[in-house]
Parts: sequence; C-alpha cells; structure tokens
Amino acid sequence: MTKAETAGTRLDLPPGARVGIVAGGGSLPVEVAAGLAGRGYPPFIILMEGEVDRKPDLAGYEQETLALEDIGSLVPLLKRRRITHLVLAGEIRRRPRLAGLRPSLSLIAVLPVVVMALARGDDGLLKVVARALEARGIKIVGAHEIVPELAAAEGSLTRAEPRKSDWRDIDAAHAAAKAIGALDIGQAAVAIGGRVIALEGIEGTNGLLERTRQLRDHGRLAGKTRGVLVKCAKPGQELRADLPSIGPLTVEAAHEAGLAGIAIEAGRSLILEGPATIARANALGLFVVGLAAAEPANGH
Repeated sequence: MTKAETAGTRLDLPPGARVGIVAGGGSLPVEVAAGLAGRGYPPFIILMEGEVDRKPDLAGYEQETLALEDIGSLVPLLKRRRITHLVLAGEIRRRPRLAGLRPSLSLIAVLPVVVMALARGDDGLLKVVARALEARGIKIVGAHEIVPELAAAEGSLTRAEPRKSDWRDIDAAHAAAKAIGALDIGQAAVAIGGRVIALEGIEGTNGLLERTRQLRDHGRLAGKTRGVLVKCAKPGQELRADLPSIGPLTVEAAHEAGLAGIAIEAGRSLILEGPATIARANALGLFVVGLAAAEPANGH
C-alpha cells in the first residue's frame, strides 16, 4: 500500500467569514484554531465549561465560556459575535441536565428539539444540533474541512504494515464497529485471532483498550497473540462532528493492550497530533493503516 499525501479537501471560506469553534476536550480545538489562524481567519472560541483541557493553547484567541446548561444562549452569542461558520471540535463528556437548563427566549424556541435530541444517541444529538443551528443561519463545517491534513490518508501510514493475520482481525473488527455504529453505540472494536473480543461503549476508546489490556493481563487472552483496534464512522454519521479520531494516547493504549496496530477509515477519521502519533507508533512497532471508507477492509 502507498501513503497518500492528504486525505481531505480544504473548505474555501468566503472573504469576511467569521469562524467560531465550540471547543471541548483534547487537541482538536487547538489544531483547528491554529489552522484557521494560519489561513487568516482567527477564530472565536466558545469554551464549553468543564470540558476544555488545553486552555493555555487557546488563550491567544477571542473567547467566551459557556456552560452546557446555558446552551440556549449559544445562538444569541453567535449572532452577537457575527459568527458565520461554526466548527464543533473536541470531546464533550457529559450532556446538559434538562432540569438545569437555564431558560431563555432562544431556548424556549428550540426546547422541543433539544428534548428530542437528548433522548437520542450521540449522533442523533449532533444531527439535531447541526440542523437547528443551520436553520438560524450558522453554517456548520467539519474540522476535516478546515484542517484536511488531520484526515487519515489511505494505506499504511507507518513503517510497520499489517500481516495477513492482521487483515483477518481488521475485517472482523471493522464489521463489528459498523454494526455497533448503526445502533449509535460506539465507533470502535478490537479483534484478536480473527474474533471480536471487545466493543466500544459509553466509556470511549481508551476504556475499550483498558478492558482489552485487563483481559490480557488476567490471562483471558494469549500473551503473544496479536490484535487490532478498528475505528470507523457510524453508518449515516454526521461527518461534521465527532469523526472517529486517534492520537498519541490511543497508540500508547493500544500498545499497552498488546495490539499489533490500528486501522481507521481514510478521509472519515482524524489523526490528532499527526506527526507525534505516527512517530510514536513507529517507535513502538505498531502499524496504523487507513482503510477505504466505502467498503470493508480487504487489504490481502
């Protein structure tokens, strides 16, 4: 397999565009902000209270903090700051409590939508939020459209490449990840010896890999058996938010779990802190491979 130079297409922003970033946890808001600033569109940052863990890296941008329970104030805030485009970037670990939502005219207008959205899975929630914002004149754009170099390229991205036995694991885990994605449960699965042994739940990918490590440590998995983590977008997923992503910590956790590598969908997954992530995988001897998004993995 060959490495691709880039997997995404950069969005052409119109002159005078004002881009906001709803910032959650992780490095994604930082990388999107830097990408925008580098293109001459310094962003306005909406820090989601209690979620952002890279505040010093965002300190140089105009910003406001917004509590999840104040989500009804988001549209007036965007209008007041003349935001034309909005990126939803980073992890939001909790949902707003209905009982704690602070009333506002804006919230009352969308409350039925918010109640419906909170009753759905993560992707259902994101779709409803995106549609509600766009109905109010705010264009939602994906992080991969702003910083396309974050999108995973197709093919082997590391010095190590999957073996034939690894491709059996990739096929099995890919099918399982798509199945749980269709139920809006998670985006990832682990397969070892051609068999799926763990699925991602509400605890996220790091929790999935920690469970895998514990299974191995407790002797439930053969000590030297290889295995693979696969992350992929949910069928019909809202691709402008919550794309599957990996970063240096994912690589470390996969190594700790005794896995041989990671497979993600090309163009529909993000590699955060890309140079550091690939360098760490190379140092640990893990492979990272980008799968063709339109069909199941079949690299053999």
